[in-house]
Amino acid sequence: MAKPNYSFEKRQREIAKKKKKEEKQSRKQTSKPEDEGGESGADAASGAESTEQG
Repeated sequence: MAKPNYSFEKRQREIAKKKKKEEKQSRKQTSKPEDEGGESGADAASGAESTEQG
């Protein structure tokens, strides 16, 4: 019986991790402009709330 090639399996896992990480990074970059718009909107809303209180 042939012995398992652990190096190959490890390399495949590393490639899968790298691919998943790159996909996550690309998703973050594509959603980043939306988040920035949301943050500025949230800042404006919080500013409006503070003026209403004061």
